[in-house]
Amino acid sequence: MEVNAHFTENAKNDYQLVLKAREGDQKAYASLMQRYKDSIYFMALKMVNNREDAMDLTVETFAKAFEKLDKYQPEFAFSTWLFRVATNNCIDFIRKKKLNTTSLHGIVDDDGDDRPLQIKADVLNPEETSIKKQQTAELKVLVESLPPRYRNLITLRYFDELSYEEIAQELSLPLGTVKAQLFRAKYLLGNVINRNKTNDF
Repeated sequence: MEVNAHFTENAKNDYQLVLKAREGDQKAYASLMQRYKDSIYFMALKMVNNREDAMDLTVETFAKAFEKLDKYQPEFAFSTWLFRVATNNCIDFIRKKKLNTTSLHGIVDDDGDDRPLQIKADVLNPEETSIKKQQTAELKVLVESLPPRYRNLITLRYFDELSYEEIAQELSLPLGTVKAQLFRAKYLLGNVINRNKTNDF
């Protein structure tokens, strides 16, 4: 599809990265994240007024955007589309928070249902083992583009192979926080890895 003739050079560059990302190029995903993660974070922070929530929403925004990347049409700049995804994500979060549907023991999925985090603390489960096997240079590029908090968690869990308890101790964080944040970081990495394996979109 032809890009909008009025696109700026940045918008044209973004579209080239989108095309590469659709083909499974993890460096292209990382470049798009690197380019927009700060802007998305500050936009989310303005909407939810909480740094931790804004950080989580930033990761979730990219995960959802990458999941739906094939639906992006170059009629609008990628940044416009991405900010729309981010805005909708924040609105959903605010709505769910008002309804008090979040849980301290789990995470709320897209349908508003609570999904408990039932993951063994000391053994990598099959999904985590899959991430562990993907320790290529490309995956490391993507991990490096994550916000520092998530980058540290992924490194400690999958590269250093620490248990959840050891990570909580290392970072002086509650165990539940470690599990929830790793769940979100895994959501992002899992989407990218799965896109390289399948063409279901």
